Amino acid sequence: MSVFGALEELRLRPIGDQAPARAARTGFRSRIPLARGHDLFGEAVVEARGAGLAGENFYASDRNPPYWQRVDGATDKLWLRKTVAEKLARVNARAAATGLELYLFDAWRPRAVQAYFHDVWMPRELGRRDPGLKGAALTQEVERYWAAPSDSAASPAPHATASAVDLTLRWKHGEALWMGSLFDDVTALAHRDRFEKLDPENFSFSDQEARASRRLLHWLMIEEGFAGHPDEWWHFSWGDQMWAALTGAPAAHYGLADIPG
Repeated sequence: MSVFGALEELRLRPIGDQAPARAARTGFRSRIPLARGHDLFGEAVVEARGAGLAGENFYASDRNPPYWQRVDGATDKLWLRKTVAEKLARVNARAAATGLELYLFDAWRPRAVQAYFHDVWMPRELGRRDPGLKGAALTQEVERYWAAPSDSAASPAPHATASAVDLTLRWKHGEALWMGSLFDDVTALAHRDRFEKLDPENFSFSDQEARASRRLLHWLMIEEGFAGHPDEWWHFSWGDQMWAALTGAPAAHYGLADIPG
């Protein structure tokens, strides 16, 4: 039997076509209302590691390729809504049956970090690669990966809600599963379905293993009710506007999070 036990079936289950998710994500912050009367709307946040989850904030470290520096304004905390942390704990318990665990890179994100990547780092990097990419086309490509920062209570950036999380799977206290790209490789290599249509002549163990690992992470999270960003294999959320857009929910449960201190 595979070392993955009952989870081997998830490694073999294809991730569906992400085109509908990409279409549903378009303009979601202006389309999806916030359910301000929902019981969860003002829910408190908890620190993920205090809730039994593993991780380290990627932007508060200088061991964070391709940046290799701490990002100004980054927090070393991993703040999540209480219900989201509880749902992740259930995923974690399921993964633990085969010796795996979730490992978090990012949860609630300060506005300064969001603004740096949206306004400075990503436009500069895209401009370096393609000097002809400007104006609306540049903004569109930036926002494929980096949501515009906002102080608006009606349209918060996903990570500002503390209900979006970036994560991977690793062996308990050990090596991460191979996902086929770095975290934050904001190119087509990071697309959730990147390895789903491998050429029949592609016998690369690396590509096949990346496909299996992405499938495993995807289905573990989806089966707990999370929605996954179609262009980022690591990004999942529950209860925010993107989640509502991708799942067909009529409204989001969460707006801007109130962070202690």
